[in-house]
Amino acid sequence: MRLLLVEDDDHVAAALSAVLARHGFAVTHARSGEEALQALLPGEAAPFGVVLLDLGLPDQDGYEVCGKIRKRTSIPVIMVTARADVRSRIHGLNLGADDYVVKPYDTGELIARIHAVIRRPSAGAAKKSADTELRLGSVRIELPTRQVSVDGDVVQLTRKEFDLLALLAQRPGVVFRREQIISEVWRTSWEGTGRTLEVHVASLRAKLHMPALIETVRGVGYRLVAPAS
Repeated sequence: MRLLLVEDDDHVAAALSAVLARHGFAVTHARSGEEALQALLPGEAAPFGVVLLDLGLPDQDGYEVCGKIRKRTSIPVIMVTARADVRSRIHGLNLGADDYVVKPYDTGELIARIHAVIRRPSAGAAKKSADTELRLGSVRIELPTRQVSVDGDVVQLTRKEFDLLALLAQRPGVVFRREQIISEVWRTSWEGTGRTLEVHVASLRAKLHMPALIETVRGVGYRLVAPAS
């Protein structure tokens, strides 16, 4: 697995690269945002499996780099930074980061998070047709028309109900944190919005007549449990 490490501190990069190498990663080190973007250009080498992105880069802010990466590829991005406040984490997730790790971190946890984001695209049972449709058992989600049907019967959902279902359905079995869901669906901070999320989850369960479709992971968030085909 190739990994792109974007870190301007050579000492930090060297130490982390050694740890990653012991866990089977082939690490490419980029010292700036521009180096990172150049490394991600299509070429003959095998593509990277994940990007570890520091936010304090010398040439451009890491948030800006993340946005540029997300526009050109769906490669998993983990932000690794000393910025620990909630607003920074939410902003990073809004830009398309798959995870956000605060320095100083435990290397074991970082490795686990890397493996988690790598697994996500193939973790679920959703069948995608040219990235326009998601199928989960009898549930069909058409992304361009924003239409949902169960056993061929169309289910009328509100805009936020559809966005919530589509988000969870893209990665069945993966637990989405409450903060992440609210950030991506409501584009706001999770504070004071928790009850709204609970109401929408309850409404989806009722409208789809599938109370077990969305599982509550106590103290963390929600995940979609793909029904049997």
